[in-house]
Amino acid sequence: MPELPEVEALKDFLTEHLTGHEIVRALPVAISVLKTYDPPLTAVEGREVTAVRRYGKFLALATEGGPHLVTHLARAGWLHWKDPLPSGVPRPGKGPLALRVALETGAGFDLTEAGTQKRLAVYVVADPAEVPGIARLGPDPLADDFDEARLGELLAGERRRLKGALRDQSLIAGVGNAYSDEILHAARMSPFKLASSLTPEETARLHEALRTTLTDAVERSRGLAAGRLKAEKKTGLRVHGRTGEPCPVCGDTVREVSFSDSSLQYCPTCQTGGKPLADRRLSRLLK
Repeated sequence: MPELPEVEALKDFLTEHLTGHEIVRALPVAISVLKTYDPPLTAVEGREVTAVRRYGKFLALATEGGPHLVTHLARAGWLHWKDPLPSGVPRPGKGPLALRVALETGAGFDLTEAGTQKRLAVYVVADPAEVPGIARLGPDPLADDFDEARLGELLAGERRRLKGALRDQSLIAGVGNAYSDEILHAARMSPFKLASSLTPEETARLHEALRTTLTDAVERSRGLAAGRLKAEKKTGLRVHGRTGEPCPVCGDTVREVSFSDSSLQYCPTCQTGGKPLADRRLSRLLK
């Protein structure tokens, strides 16, 4: 799933390639991708893109005098920039193509989604805050005012484990499964640690790990073409998706805990005092 660093990089890429250009066609290939109907998708056609903004994991294209085109790439969605776009009109079918946006230059982008669980979402709204997922977002962890005190306030009284708390978009915007693993590894904390139990020193350590991990990931992605962002994300991960490999910090074997629809990875030596965590597949940790 694209998370804050990749979506931030996509925002920068689209700002460079879309701003100042006119959308001449917005074509839904998979009707299920559209989550709004008023204003219609055609309301963005004939309008210039004035800005591209990120809200957590959401991308929003602002158009001059018109609505915003907002998308959430979900778990298996992606944006593919094409210059030029293929000629002809794509036909609805069983392929991954969900939406095509064409510019007056002949360039544009496709939104695609792999797999059978179609969760990629596109909204056309007067204000991004009208999108329910954006309206409920917590603070952005890269915002200037997201300091240790703010993190402490958010975690105070949280009866969930750290892994679940970090992934909650209404608590902190933009962090998903992969970067929550990376943040906790950098902070040397167990994913099962109770969020409200952190001492001031631990809160400071988690804050530093959160900001540094996300900032470094954004910097690695900055300037890359959209098609290279997925590969860059994978190369930068130290524990997530690396079950069975040696930890790059201490050399211990990276372990995994599986759940019904996801998994987490961690280093026992760095994070849990050398003790493996119980692999509770039906745990309610991530709910």
